[in-house]
Amino acid sequence: FAQFSQEIGLASLGASDEDVQKLATCYFFTIEFGLCKQDGQLRAYGAGLLSSIGELKHALSDKACVKMFDPRTTCNQECLITTFQDVYFVSESFEEAKEKMREFAKMIKRPFSVYYNPYTQSIDLLKDTRSIENVVQDLRSDMTTVCDALGKMNTYMGI
Repeated sequence: FAQFSQEIGLASLGASDEDVQKLATCYFFTIEFGLCKQDGQLRAYGAGLLSSIGELKHALSDKACVKMFDPRTTCNQECLITTFQDVYFVSESFEEAKEKMREFAKMIKRPFSVYYNPYTQSIDLLKDTRSIENVVQDLRSDMTTVCDALGKMNTYMGI
């Protein structure tokens, strides 16, 4: 859930006002009014739904219009703030929603990409070969650690 929210935030950096509005609409219909499937059942995760028992009951009823989450169409839906939503969007999983947001973010025109650096808890702009080389070096180091752990598991645990 937090990673999904972070994807929207990262996508907004350097985006045009129009693209930020589209991202805000996606945020509204996911983080605020989102639905997700769990064991084949519809579940609410949006804060707006979870804080309104009336809208929650409506969203999970047969009367609600529920569509699959696709940022390319979700971003054009009108956000209603004084009545129940006309439509709700559902994802098969948070992972699926996150991947769809990543793909959508690739369509935003800007002269750089962004990367969240968990070590410095900061955002790196990937705008030249040097900045990209730094990320690749960090990834190589992480992969070395993971490969070492897998090798030890294989040696000592027979996995």
